[in-house]
Amino acid sequence: MKPRPAGRAARRQALQTLAAWGTTGCALVASPLQLTTALAQAPAPAPAPAPSPGAARHALPDAELPPPEPREFRAAWVATVANIDWPSAPGLPVEQQRREALAMLNRAQATGLNAVIFQVRPGGDALYPSALEPWSEFLTGAQGRAPELAWDPLAFWVREAHQRGLELHAWFNPYRARPAPAKTALAAPHLGVLRPELVKRYGDLLWMDPGEPDAAAHTLAVVADVVRRYDIDGVHIDDYFYPYPHSVDGVEQPFPDHESYARYRLAGGDLARDDWRRANVDTLVQKMHRAVQAIKPWVRFGISPFGVGRPDRRPPGITGFSQFDKLYADVERWFENGWLDYLAPQLYWQIDRPGLQFPVLLDYWVGQNAARRHVWPGLFTSLITKGEPGTVLGPRAWLAREVLDQVAHVRGRDGAAPAAWLGLNVVPGAAAAGAALPASADAAAPAAGAAAAATALPATPNTPATPATPTTLTAPNVPPTLTAPTSPAAPQPAGNPGATGHIHFSMVALMQDRDGIATLLKFGPYAQAALVPATPWLPAPLPAAPVLRIAPSLVATAAPRVAVQVGPAAQWLAVWRRLGGQWRLAVLPASQIVLDSAGADAVVVSGIARNGQAGPRSSLRVAAWTPLPARTAEPIPPAP
Repeated sequence: MKPRPAGRAARRQALQTLAAWGTTGCALVASPLQLTTALAQAPAPAPAPAPSPGAARHALPDAELPPPEPREFRAAWVATVANIDWPSAPGLPVEQQRREALAMLNRAQATGLNAVIFQVRPGGDALYPSALEPWSEFLTGAQGRAPELAWDPLAFWVREAHQRGLELHAWFNPYRARPAPAKTALAAPHLGVLRPELVKRYGDLLWMDPGEPDAAAHTLAVVADVVRRYDIDGVHIDDYFYPYPHSVDGVEQPFPDHESYARYRLAGGDLARDDWRRANVDTLVQKMHRAVQAIKPWVRFGISPFGVGRPDRRPPGITGFSQFDKLYADVERWFENGWLDYLAPQLYWQIDRPGLQFPVLLDYWVGQNAARRHVWPGLFTSLITKGEPGTVLGPRAWLAREVLDQVAHVRGRDGAAPAAWLGLNVVPGAAAAGAALPASADAAAPAAGAAAAATALPATPNTPATPATPTTLTAPNVPPTLTAPTSPAAPQPAGNPGATGHIHFSMVALMQDRDGIATLLKFGPYAQAALVPATPWLPAPLPAAPVLRIAPSLVATAAPRVAVQVGPAAQWLAVWRRLGGQWRLAVLPASQIVLDSAGADAVVVSGIARNGQAGPRSSLRVAAWTPLPARTAEPIPPAP
């Protein structure tokens, strides 16, 4: 019998079958006969769910379908170092830690975020059970001390985030071995205990020497362990590569890596020390990207560097710290080579800050995106004033208006927004790579700094704008030549995709609703839900069209419920409900197999793959129209 054609899933199963035939530790080379046999033995891909009888009769005509789903990365960092965000203090009872985590995830969902970036390794320690690194003192009160009750905080955060339609990205500090706020002694298996020669003291920090190959290998092993064991959506590293300079009496102190550099030179290395340091970090970034994709190809790898570029490329008038020369981070090189899936430069300055204007820096990073990756800048939302009675704004405190205007600036740089970034494929032979996501409807006035950005950098697709009121996300304008995708990974789009999202530092500002920021986001820019932008260069199986049925109800007067049958390729469901003639979007986990119609007369559902691409839609007419419930802008109460 001839073997069936090898699809992606069948080929993967065949390779697993061949691996089972090999011996541990030996290279396995498959002969054509072995490959043919393995393909024949591999199970067939699961068939798409069969449509229910009469499904076509209750489907909506094309003219009634909602627009394509809006796409925007809306995230917040959850910092565990020094208990900035979670838990609120070290050593709290497990139940209180859980309640605080659920309150943050509920706030993230209610505000309109679609991702959280959770710090799991603040300093060579772990916020999860690990054989490689000790429990973090920021969790239990002492490094190495396990929680009183056996629980896994990271697994809890992943599960609860996904149940709320939120992605969970695991955030690692790549080299810091002990942060300054730490108070307790190192405990095994901390690298500073097991391999103290790999860890250097620098000021009040302990730092893994990036020039020690074993230190880098340890970090890579830690990241790989988390990717294997947890259902995370992304791996995220921050800006701490070599440490920020430490000075004594105004004199900058050198990082103590003379021994590792001397060994490098004795082994024949000829790079100058600064170039060698950058090469060390380059190697870690490249290997981490490869390791993540080798384990789970759909998991995105993101980096959040300092927000100012290298001095020889900066726009005129931009000044400040050089991470290229001081942190030995050649971010532009990583970006150009595509050694990451998203870049989140920390743009922690106001729109009109002299020498560090937010729009100019944003345009700079958008212009560096030769590999066409995601650009999701970090916003310093925590600088918003807490607004206590009687206080006066300090020199660094912001009003919520600043962050809302920065969100509008990011949306003004949404670039070509090709179809693949919207989770759709282009029909073969279509003339255009995709359509532009329009700028916010009420973004019209020129912004401060826009003129400088225009003269300092290449032209960007849209003009920056500062709206007078909170912005809203408009639906993408997709040409009629686009259809649902038919392959696991769309061709990489041509043209610069611009910036398609942002990240708030940090969650505490949203929990406290400082200056009303969470409320303003919820009823302004985040009024309509949005999917995370697709990452079409990462492979993932494409979901089939869901099968929708009216679910039986035990209560005759209950609102109809919709049963959803979707294949295993779907990670999320994009669910549109039509109420009073208006479509509303919700993003739900694919495990939610019964939907409350919530008074809607029609629903439209599509499965979303692990790489964010959307499968074909299914629609179902549910009941007669009902009036659209009023939506009042009641403030979000601050978290206790």
